[in-house]
Amino acid sequence: MKNSNQNFQSIPQKGFFGHPKGLFTLFFTEFWERFSYYGMRAILLFYMYYELSDGGLGMDKGTAMSIMAIYGSLVYMSGIIGGWISDRLLGGTRTVFYGGVLIMFGHIVLAFPGSITGLFISMALIVLGTGLLKPNVSNVVGDLYSKEDPRRDSGFSIFYMGINLGALIAPLIVGTVGQEYNFHLGFSLAAIGMFLGLIVFMFTKGKYLGSAGSTVPNPLTKSERKTVFTRFGIGAIIIIIIGAITIPTGIMTINVFTMIISILGIIIPTAYFIVMYRSKKTTEVERSRLLAYIPMFIAAIMFWAIQEQGSIILALYANERTELSLAGFDLRSSWFQSLNPLFIVFLAPVFAWLWIKLGKTQPSTPKKFSLGLLFAGLSFIVMILPAAINGTDTLVNPLWLVLSFFLVVLGELCLSPVGLSATTKLAPAAFSAQTMSLWFLSNASAQAINAQIVKLYSPDTEIIYFGVIGGISILLGLILFATSKKIHTFMRGIN
Repeated sequence: MKNSNQNFQSIPQKGFFGHPKGLFTLFFTEFWERFSYYGMRAILLFYMYYELSDGGLGMDKGTAMSIMAIYGSLVYMSGIIGGWISDRLLGGTRTVFYGGVLIMFGHIVLAFPGSITGLFISMALIVLGTGLLKPNVSNVVGDLYSKEDPRRDSGFSIFYMGINLGALIAPLIVGTVGQEYNFHLGFSLAAIGMFLGLIVFMFTKGKYLGSAGSTVPNPLTKSERKTVFTRFGIGAIIIIIIGAITIPTGIMTINVFTMIISILGIIIPTAYFIVMYRSKKTTEVERSRLLAYIPMFIAAIMFWAIQEQGSIILALYANERTELSLAGFDLRSSWFQSLNPLFIVFLAPVFAWLWIKLGKTQPSTPKKFSLGLLFAGLSFIVMILPAAINGTDTLVNPLWLVLSFFLVVLGELCLSPVGLSATTKLAPAAFSAQTMSLWFLSNASAQAINAQIVKLYSPDTEIIYFGVIGGISILLGLILFATSKKIHTFMRGIN
């Protein structure tokens, strides 16, 4: 950003592990935001389908799993709105604060006994709040450093460690309280977590952040404000009218809504690609790179479709198909949600070292994507074995779930950071920000598709479910590996 050097000079050179003190503010803001989100997510599925007598909402399991997927999809879609509000209206730090407030109130709604209506109100608040906070807190981290600062990558590594540490401890704390005592007490801990994040942010941002994230990069003019607010107002009125007509009459059911979002999950990224490819601002070389990006984007959708089922299908599997009492020690099914961030914390430095060690001999970007798909597919294939060996009527050793989470994290470390890097390199110059939004839409699209797929899972369909999805992922990985050289030629010099 144009003011990054100014921000950097106005902030002490060191103070938080040799980094600007503002990193402390953003580290703990994101730490507590992720604590609240992953803590809530660790018990939300169980809350939805447990019977009323057990403190749940008594929803159908298939519907509850579908809602979980749509929830995740909308969270990633909302980042587009958050980025626009920051760029055109509020700036980074104000957008982050308002996002945190919305998230906190979303968890507070869940903290009180309520109904399905309360659940949806909470979801709407958290979706909007996360969309405001998550993309913009990362942007403010970037504002702490000049582009030439050698500490920049290290600073982001420390920041992302905060993300994973928050996600790691949340299921252990919130999950335990929610499952052993009361779901609403667990949700209240999530609300407290976000409140602590806001406290850290409010009391340290003035002293540590300086002017980082305070400017609006591309503010709306007065005439633009009038046009935009008018369109937003008209859009809101139309949505309210449609809801007022379709919900009471039974036209807009939960299943219809999830189907609409699933369709949008395919249409929106497709429209993004078409607009960028056909734009006069996109050069011939950039069009070629966009064509190379498409198979990797599809691979990312396939990968995230499996990875995100860790909080849905594998969560259900942990709760109903896994032996949770071993050697006199009782496990909680929600604790398995800590495995993904745990493995990332330990393995991310190993992969970072590995790519540096291999240097120019490391696999190309398409081949790394193919490895990601192979590991993701294997993480589902191994889940066939317990049912094939002992049937679906017996409880399974928890190490099978540990192995599945471990394999998918290996795939994530091959694909996710590489995907971020490839997106910045392959993006058309005129659409650099939109292309990064497109990358995050790969996750939204995956979860939108999952909303229809997860309904097919049950103990009776377990073997074919894991086998078909895992097999498709492996097949796509092999196809991507076989065509990697051709894809690489379309990348036009990008490695």
